[in-house]
Amino acid sequence: MGGLKKLKIKELSAYIKPGNRVFIGSNAAIPTALADAILEQAESLRDIEIVHILTLGDDRWTGPDYKDLFRINSLFLGAGARLAVEKGYADYTPCFLSEIPGLFTEGILPIDVALIQVSPPDSQGYCSFGVSVDIIPAACRSARTILAQINPRMPITYGQSFIHVDQITAFLEAEVPIPELEPAKLDKDSTRIGKYVAMLIEDGATLQMGIGKIPNAVLKALGNHKDLGIHSEMFSDGVLDLVEKGVITNRKKTFHPGKIVTTFCMGSKRLYDYVHKNPHVEFHPSDYVNSPTRIARNDRMVAINSAIEIDLTGQVVADSLGFQFYSGIGGQVDFIRGAAMSRGGIPIIALPSTAKKGSISRIVPHLTKGSGVVTSRGDVHYVVTEYGIATLRGKSVRERALELIQIAHPKHREWLLKKAQSTGLIPAHQKIDVLPVDEMEDLDVIKLKLGDGKYFLRQLHPSDENRLQEFFYSQEADIVLPNNPKPQARISRTDAYALVHSQDDRDFTLCVVSRQGPREIIQGLIYCKITKKKTEAELALMVRRSKRGLGIGQQLLQECLHTAKKRHLQTLICNVLPTQATMLHLLKKFKFQRQEELVDGEVRMELKI
Repeated sequence: MGGLKKLKIKELSAYIKPGNRVFIGSNAAIPTALADAILEQAESLRDIEIVHILTLGDDRWTGPDYKDLFRINSLFLGAGARLAVEKGYADYTPCFLSEIPGLFTEGILPIDVALIQVSPPDSQGYCSFGVSVDIIPAACRSARTILAQINPRMPITYGQSFIHVDQITAFLEAEVPIPELEPAKLDKDSTRIGKYVAMLIEDGATLQMGIGKIPNAVLKALGNHKDLGIHSEMFSDGVLDLVEKGVITNRKKTFHPGKIVTTFCMGSKRLYDYVHKNPHVEFHPSDYVNSPTRIARNDRMVAINSAIEIDLTGQVVADSLGFQFYSGIGGQVDFIRGAAMSRGGIPIIALPSTAKKGSISRIVPHLTKGSGVVTSRGDVHYVVTEYGIATLRGKSVRERALELIQIAHPKHREWLLKKAQSTGLIPAHQKIDVLPVDEMEDLDVIKLKLGDGKYFLRQLHPSDENRLQEFFYSQEADIVLPNNPKPQARISRTDAYALVHSQDDRDFTLCVVSRQGPREIIQGLIYCKITKKKTEAELALMVRRSKRGLGIGQQLLQECLHTAKKRHLQTLICNVLPTQATMLHLLKKFKFQRQEELVDGEVRMELKI
C-alpha cells in the first residue's frame, strides 16, 4: 500500500489526544476493529468526545463502563446511545441529516480524528467508503487525522464514494464481515398500511423510504407497478426483489435517470453483493442526496416516513417518547419537504394506529408532554394507517381532525372525538361513524382504473361535507337528494351532514373520488338508507355528468351490494324517475325488477339479495 503507514494499536495515543472529538463511521460501515482498539486503550484516551450517527452492531463504547472515559454525542440514536442518553451520560444533538456535513466542515462541530472503514485501494490509490457514504466524507474533510480500517470484504461502491490513500494518516487491516440487518417480518397491520401507501404511488414515481415493517410492506405491495425509481437516504433488501422483477428500472427518473441514488444501505450479504461495483447504484453524501432542492428535481417524488405519534392537527413526533429521546430527526423533514416541492410529489407519514398491543392510540388529541415536533403540521400532506388514508394538505384543523380520527383505531375514535370537541377543534354536534369490525378485514378503499384515469372507491367520511357540497353544486343539472329523486335547487350543509352521518348503524354512503394532488374530488356516490323494515334499504345513486359512461355507477352499485350482504340486508329499493333512462338500464343490469309506478310518476325498482 505504498507509503501508507500501518497503525499499531499501542500507538493509538499518538493520534488521539485527551480532549479530542473523534468521529466513528456510520451504519454498516462502522470500523469495529478501530473501535475495539480505542476501548483497549481507553485508560490512556480520557476525555474523548465520540461523535456518530446510527451504528449497526456492537457499540460497547456507549456502555456505562466507559461513561467516565468518553462522552458520547450521538446525532441519531441507536439502542446503546439511546440508553446512554436516557441515563444522562451521553448527549443527543438533533439535526437534519442534510445539514450534518455542514456542522463538520463549517467548524460548528469540528472533528479532530475520523475513524472510518474502507475497501482496499485500487491501482490508482482510491479506497471506497462502501456501504456508507452519508456524513463520512465531510468528517474526513474536517479531521486533521484519518485512521482507516481497510477491509477486503467492504463492497466497492460508485458515486462520491472514494478517498485517496494520501488523505489517510494511518491504517489497520481487518478482514471482518460487514454487519447484516435481518428484514423486519410483516404483520397484518403493516401489510394493510403498505397496500394503502401503494395506492398513492403512480407508475414512474421515485421513492424514498427507510427500513422496517412498513417500508418492506410498501415494497411488497408495489409488485404490479412500472418504472419506479429510487432516490433515498438509504435502502435495504426489499428494493432488490422489485429490481429483479423489473418494477424498479429508474428509467423515468428526472434526476440521475437510470440510477439508484442513496447515501447508505443496510441489509443482507445479498444486498452488499448487489451494490459491489454496480454502476447502476450511486452513493453520495447526505448533504447531496438529502438536499430538498435536489430531491425535488425528481418528478413524482414519493417520500414515505414514519412517526411515533401524530396529533389531530397533523404535528408529527418522530424522535422522542415524551421526555425520552428515541431515534433522531434523520432525513424525514428533508424528504417530506423535497417531495412537497417535487412536481407531482407525495409526502407520506405512515404509522400503525396503535402501540402496546392496541392499548395506546398513536393518533392523539395533543402531543405527549415532553415530545418534540419533528415534522410540522404545515409539512404533512398524507397520513396512512391500517385504517386508511387521511389527506391533510389544504384542510382546516376541523377537517384534519376528522380525517385523522377516521383512520385511528375504531376503539379510540369516540375518545378522540370527545377530546377534540372539548377543545373546540370539532363542533359538539359532530359524529364519527365506525364500520363494524367484521367489515374492516378487507381494505375499505378500492383503487379503480377507469376509462380516463385512476379513481378511489371508499366510504364517505365526516370530513367530506365540503367535498359533497362541491359535488352537488358542480352538477350541470339540478341537485338530486336521497329519498327524493326529484331535482332540488340547493343542498344545505345540514343535507350534506345527514349524508355522511348514519342514522342507523347499517346505513352507509360510498363514493368514488379522483385526486388532483392531495385534493379529492367526488365523482359519484351511492347512499343506502335502512327503512323501517330493517332488512330493507333505499338507494340513491348519482354520478357527475361529465364522468358518466366510465363505469363509476356500476362500481358503486357492485360495492353497495357487497356491503349490503355483509350487513344482512334482504331487499334493496331504488325509486327512479322515468326520464332517468341510464339509471334504469343500470338497475336492470343488476337484476333489479320493476315493481310499480308511484303516484308522483316515480318507478319503484327492487332487488332481492
